[in-house]
Amino acid sequence: MAHLTGDDKRRYVAEMFARISPRYDLMNSLMTGGMHHRWKRDTARLTAAGAAGTERGGTDGIGATLDIATGTGDLAFALANCAGVTAVVGVDLLSEMLSIAARRRRVGHRPGDTPITFAQADALQLPFADNTFVGATAGFSLRNMPDVPAAINEMARVVAPGGKVTTLELTPMRPGIPAMMGRLYFHRFVPLMGQLVAGDRAAYTYLPDSVDYFLTADGLAEVYRQAGLVNVGYRRLGLGGVALHYGDKPV
Repeated sequence: MAHLTGDDKRRYVAEMFARISPRYDLMNSLMTGGMHHRWKRDTARLTAAGAAGTERGGTDGIGATLDIATGTGDLAFALANCAGVTAVVGVDLLSEMLSIAARRRRVGHRPGDTPITFAQADALQLPFADNTFVGATAGFSLRNMPDVPAAINEMARVVAPGGKVTTLELTPMRPGIPAMMGRLYFHRFVPLMGQLVAGDRAAYTYLPDSVDYFLTADGLAEVYRQAGLVNVGYRRLGLGGVALHYGDKPV
């Protein structure tokens, strides 16, 4: 099903993530050996680094950041722990994911912590005005969207001049032994793990397959540039199977 496009992909992905939401966090930790938490902290810090440099952050002290397709809120919580961030908004299409994120906020958030708001919204039609946030990010969600350029364009639109757009995503690996090992792990072991832990082999067959149909790291960087972002680049993480992309909105 990784080859689906448009509304068919949107419906399939929504149904799939609704099914696996109760085991989503556990599976992420098992699949990455817990490393996804570190990658998300790195992404959050890079996103927040633009707070002081934006026109909004530099003139009125507003440092609100946005997490697209927030899921259960990992990146939103990481953003809230970053210096210069005064508020965080996490949006997602799925009420099942947002319910978990809100529950995590109630349990783990203390008075005086950076406020976090979760809301239901479409990443391709964000309900925010231009130049609202000092940074916007998305973690492991781009390849599940029916229109990647539209998602990056929307993120760039709502970020203030000088702010950062970042994404953390699985990416096709360069040919070599690590790529062969990675494919063996994700295409053989991960579906089995999904069946045993989440009771959903189909979902965890789709997720690694979706990488095969996704943009290369260089291709995604070009999408950033086409959205008008500058200083675009990326870092490879996780033996090269994960890419952290970044770009600045021109001042």
